Amino acid sequence: MSQAIAPAATVQEQEFQNLACLYEITRHLASASSLQECLENIVQTLAEHQGMDNGTVSIVNPLTGMLEIEVAHGISAEAKRRGRYSLGEGITGKVVATGEPIVVPQIGDEPLFLNRTRTRGDERKKRSSFLCVPIMAGPQAIGALSIDRVYPEEFGAASEQDLRFLTVVSGLISETVQRILRVNREKEVLHLENTRLRRELSAKNRIEKIIGNSSRMQEVFDMVHRVADSNATVLLRGESGTGKTMVAKALHHNSGRSGGPFVVVNCAALPETLLESELFGHEKGAFTGAVETKKGRFELAQGGTLFLDEIGEISPTVQVKLLNVIQERTFQRLGSAKTIATDLRLVAATNRNLELAVEQAKFREDLYYRLNVFPVYLPPLRERRTDILLLAEFFLEQYAQENKKNIRRISTPAIDLLVQYHWPGNVRELQNCMERAVLICDGPVVDSTHLPPTLQSRESVPSDRPLSLAVAVENFERELIVEALKKNNGNQTRAAKTLDTSLRIINYKIHNYGIEPKSFKVK
Repeated sequence: MSQAIAPAATVQEQEFQNLACLYEITRHLASASSLQECLENIVQTLAEHQGMDNGTVSIVNPLTGMLEIEVAHGISAEAKRRGRYSLGEGITGKVVATGEPIVVPQIGDEPLFLNRTRTRGDERKKRSSFLCVPIMAGPQAIGALSIDRVYPEEFGAASEQDLRFLTVVSGLISETVQRILRVNREKEVLHLENTRLRRELSAKNRIEKIIGNSSRMQEVFDMVHRVADSNATVLLRGESGTGKTMVAKALHHNSGRSGGPFVVVNCAALPETLLESELFGHEKGAFTGAVETKKGRFELAQGGTLFLDEIGEISPTVQVKLLNVIQERTFQRLGSAKTIATDLRLVAATNRNLELAVEQAKFREDLYYRLNVFPVYLPPLRERRTDILLLAEFFLEQYAQENKKNIRRISTPAIDLLVQYHWPGNVRELQNCMERAVLICDGPVVDSTHLPPTLQSRESVPSDRPLSLAVAVENFERELIVEALKKNNGNQTRAAKTLDTSLRIINYKIHNYGIEPKSFKVK
């Protein structure tokens, strides 16, 4: 009697164990966001709960058509790399090709078992069975789930039970794989749509002749578009050489006054007496040397835009008169009692700290508030490093055409110097740097030797990160690979030939350094 009940109890225990294992697997599947992590948890669960060794999930690579090990338990990374099969090759390849499971009672007796991973020794082959089931996606197999199993008792019934269990698990894996792939595709579609919308927004916000794709410059473009059509006074803030004059021109050309004149006054370039005359004009005989009546810039800018550059440099006397013009919208020429009404848009710019100047009583507080209606801050070049290469290539093309030189690109070492330099002179300094490089360069590529000595000096390189020999060698190796990829339009085979190395080594280095060969393809 007891002997009749024992097998049933064993079957019940096995079923309970299977259910517990399936519960763990479904729990991993339900919370899976990463396919790799999900499959690793499954094969680990099979090993822990079911005593199944060498659990392996192989998936068909859509690019190569080869069956490759995606995850494996109890197998080294090198063994995983060796475990590649063509469809129909070996047991695993045959399972995927036919869509039917295969059970090998003893590995050592099966000629189709290739042991390509080399993880089973002779003793293991005598004792182990091999079970492999397909992972189906509709009518087509997309991979296979396989395990090794040592059966202490009769092979047949136990293996059939394990085969049914693995078939259920492979079905769950299939659903999860398809779900994750579907989610990833949706994410990719959303990412592409987001990228497209960003590009459209960038193109919409882009201002002609102002180069910059960085987030900081996108903010500037947005501010310019917001205020362009109004008559509000704009104060451009930023260091010298950041492009304040170009933004002032953009404000004018994107406004309703674009058909009118754009008049520029550099307030720092003129002494106080001449600045008043330049701004407001003068009558004949108003002062010594005034031999004829002259219109001032306020009068010349009627219907357009007046740009007062370096507004922080004007004297207190001129500040008072300028305040009156802004408040009353009228002015008088020097030596005249006639009042002239103004109809213009005022844009001012300064690289000075006006707030500090107000505190030190060097700049009138009321004038500051009149000018600071709509401030726009232009970031220095060091705060928009993603634009450095974009600007450098723009200036390279411009000066190459002007000087009739066939210079096509900037070398990687030169790019590194350009990007790491702190650019105290901002865009203006970069422009001068590229003009010099074009004049010196005789070949098709601007190299680091063509850049000014200031960029190659010790002071231009950040000193807080000491460069070890290993890092220096890696940087040099990376530069060589990038140069070869650029020269060969991103083709890795030709790049390997250029560098006199093997494709396997170049692929390893590219992966190791995180280089993206596709980015070097000319579209």
